[in-house]
Formats: sequence, C-alpha cells, structure tokens
Amino acid sequence: MSKQLKVAIIGCGGIANGKHLPSLAKQPEVDLVAFCDIVEERARKAAKEYGTQDAKVFTDYRELLANSDIDVVHVCTPNDSHSEITVAALEAGNHVMCEKPMAKTSEQARAMLEAAKRTGKKLSIAYQNRFRNDSLYLKELCEQGELGDIYLGKALAIRRRAVPTWGVFLDEEKQGGGPLIDIGTHALDLTLWLMDNYEPKSVMGSVFHKLGHRENAANAFGSWDPAEFKVEDSAFGYITMKNGATIILESSWALNVVETGEAKTLLCGTEGGADMKNGLRINGEKNSRLYDTQIDLSSGGVAFFSGEEETDAYREAKAWVQAILEDKEPLVKPEQAFVVTQILEAIYESAKTGKAVYFD
Repeated sequence: MSKQLKVAIIGCGGIANGKHLPSLAKQPEVDLVAFCDIVEERARKAAKEYGTQDAKVFTDYRELLANSDIDVVHVCTPNDSHSEITVAALEAGNHVMCEKPMAKTSEQARAMLEAAKRTGKKLSIAYQNRFRNDSLYLKELCEQGELGDIYLGKALAIRRRAVPTWGVFLDEEKQGGGPLIDIGTHALDLTLWLMDNYEPKSVMGSVFHKLGHRENAANAFGSWDPAEFKVEDSAFGYITMKNGATIILESSWALNVVETGEAKTLLCGTEGGADMKNGLRINGEKNSRLYDTQIDLSSGGVAFFSGEEETDAYREAKAWVQAILEDKEPLVKPEQAFVVTQILEAIYESAKTGKAVYFD
C-alpha cells in the first residue's frame, strides 16, 4: 500500500495556483494539508479550493514547519527567499520542490544543496519544460547518440513585448534580475540537460535596460511603470564548456524582434541537429543527402481517445511524487540546477565588469 504524502505550499500566488496546486491535486497519493502566504486571504483561498477538510493556514512559514505534520514542501515564493525557506524545510525533515530559479545567488543555491546532502531529504527545482513532449523525445534521441557529439547549443527565451507587471517581477532586490533569471533560466536548464553537460569553463555576458524606461509602452500585460522597472529588459550570454562546447543564451521580456519563443533550444552535433523553432525538427545527412524531419508529437487522433494529453506540469508533479514514494532521484537534480544558477550569476557579473568570468 503506497504512502499518502502530506504536502504544504509556501507562497500561494500565481505560480502556485497556476501550476503546483492544480497538478498536485490530480495526484491520488497527495493530500494538500497546509498553506502559507504573507497575505492570509491568499492562503485561505488556496486551502478552500485545494486543501483537505482540516487543512491549516499560516502567514509565517516557520510556524507551518513547526506546527504541521507534513512530508513535502513546495516553495513558491520570490527568488530571494527560496534558499532560506528551502533550507528550513529540509532541516525540518521535509522533501522540497522549489520553484525556479534555484536561488537568487549561487551562494544561496549552495546552501540549499548542502542542506539536502546533510539531511538526506530530496530536493528538486521546478524546471517543468523538461517534461514537455518535445523535450522528452529529444532527450531520448540525444541519449541514443542520434545527434552525436553536441558541441553547440542555443538557449532561447525571447519575448517581443511581454513584461510581467504584477508581483515582484520588476524588483531586482526580490528577484535578482529580469528575463534572464525568470525565463532564460528555463531555456538554459533545458539546453544543459539535453546536452548532458554541466561543466562550464567561462562566461561572457551582456545585459541591457533599453526599453524599460518608456512610458505607455505596448505590452501583453499592460504598460509597465518605468519607475518600478529595476531589472534588465534583455540579457545574453556566451558560455564555453570545459569540453569546448559552446552555448549561446538569449533572453528578453522586451526586444525589437519578430521571431519569439520561450524555453526553446537549438542543438548542433557531429551526426545531426535539432531545433524547437516550430515544433520539433531534426536534421542530418543520410546517403550523401541532407534531410530535415518534423516530428509529429500529437496523440494521433484516435477515435476513442478524448484528445486530452498530460501537461508538462502534471508530469512534473507525478514524477516528483513517484521519486519520493519510490525513493529515487528526481529528474531535476539540485546539482544540475546549481550549475544553472552559477551561469546566470556569471552572466550578470560579466555584464557589470565587462570581463569574462572563469570557473575553477
């Protein structure tokens, strides 16, 4: 008989309600028993919609950890509190799923990693784009050697005008940055994972704040307040790995460009290449001829099938729950997420100094 996991949510804002709670609620082995938010009304609303009948509500995560009988904590708070809350939850004896990025700084991320090792509890970071159909299919191809030695990757997270104007997204102190740490982190994680390469050698970075000062700007989420726009509007990184491979990272919330795309990658290997520009496309050479193939990842239109497919968020939650119940490593390992944070931090540092950042 499988164990019923008691799960607590710390931070009941947009990402919790948009991803974590709906996905966890569909896991039969999960009971959502505790909810915490600095705004009590948000925690109560989430508890009413997703919680058990006796679910508890808190406004201080310390009280939740001290007064709740829980197994798992999901941390869905601003970036600057990821480390503090995660370390406390691990040391209280809980497994932790923390929202991306792992932390605001690599020092904070290292504290999380060390706490997980010290306590023996599982820690994973919410990089759900690994669980997409195209990502999982491409990962299989990479592991099978279809692309050969992958020596070039492009990590793409480009929006033309889609600056998030709610919450603390524009607050550098709370978030640590703008599009680079917000959506660039997804593209970088996906690219590193597909390449299976976590040994950076050096990083050069460029960070721009060129459009954020504009009044009444066109924007998918409504015009931003220039006085509150404290982070970059675009950022770019050139990453050289120890084996000589190169990764180019492009991220923006506001950029004068027509072609856009988030959490996408382009890979070039000795035997073939792949890109996610419009769906998943594989290219290569066979019988002295070049080819490219569009991969059909649809359900196939089976007559008796409803057509509903598992979402990446659902798969993420399901895999996380099973990793705990079966005592196995989560798909997103904290050591991998730590490297992502190191590289993001290096891009910001390089942009400030105008010099390359080298890793030991």
